Amino acid sequence: MTRLARQLAPPAPPAAADILELTKPITWFPPMWAFGCGVVASGQPVGGKLLLLIAGVALTGPLVCGTSQMVNDWFDRHVDAINQPERPIPSGRIAGSWGLWLACLGTAGSLALAATMGSLVFLATIAALVLAWAYSAPPARLKTSGLWGPLAVGLSYESLTWFTGSALMLGALPPVTTLEVLLLYGIGAWGIMTLNDFKAVEGDRLTGVRSLPAEVGINPAVLLACLAMAIPQALVVLLLLGQGLDKSAGAVAISLALQVACMARLTTDPKRFAPWYNATGVTLYVLGMAAAAIGLGSLA
Repeated sequence: MTRLARQLAPPAPPAAADILELTKPITWFPPMWAFGCGVVASGQPVGGKLLLLIAGVALTGPLVCGTSQMVNDWFDRHVDAINQPERPIPSGRIAGSWGLWLACLGTAGSLALAATMGSLVFLATIAALVLAWAYSAPPARLKTSGLWGPLAVGLSYESLTWFTGSALMLGALPPVTTLEVLLLYGIGAWGIMTLNDFKAVEGDRLTGVRSLPAEVGINPAVLLACLAMAIPQALVVLLLLGQGLDKSAGAVAISLALQVACMARLTTDPKRFAPWYNATGVTLYVLGMAAAAIGLGSLA
């Protein structure tokens, strides 16, 4: 009877350390960086807005991005039980339905905080959370698509968080040029996200995941990924030049030229050099974002 009672008892709440691990803090950096770019691009002084900025960083990083990771781990728990059994959910450290409940709590907490930051931030947060759930959860499960999965992540991590930073500081819709730039950087991130698929081509083909390398082959996929990263940045350079922001345009152009040099090495062996490119080319990409944001901020 005692054993049966223990079996029927709900699982104990997970430890804070396990919840933190579930949110994958290393993934928070890209959206927090893009949020910072949005703040800079607004051109507004940050004095007196420290608490608001801290709330914005918390919203885009630990809350929305962290929630997206919890959603992903919950709906990937059966695959992780094979490939990553040490993860909090398959290991049993986060037992029962706690993974799903934590994802729901993260969603609710994100919306509650965003609701205090104005209608534009609230709408951007809704869009980011919709993409987060659609990326991992059936029936959409965008992550199984080599087109829509990386695009959803790119728009969430770069475009929407940049928009959030600018809208929060301005209290209004950002200027058209800023909207164009943040959208281009989100589209360019499609190529960055595609690089993550080169390490699992065989597994994707066996499990029916339609990643770009699995669908079209490694060499065509790496060329498409490079073009997807390069073309939006070239358009950003043209937009900045059109606004008379020659210095910022030059900085983005130098960043792009260095990335192209890195791409030349990447294309020789995508599976081998994709992690290297993530440490070099992607760093140059986000530095170019910052240069563009500084230029846009000077127009305010």
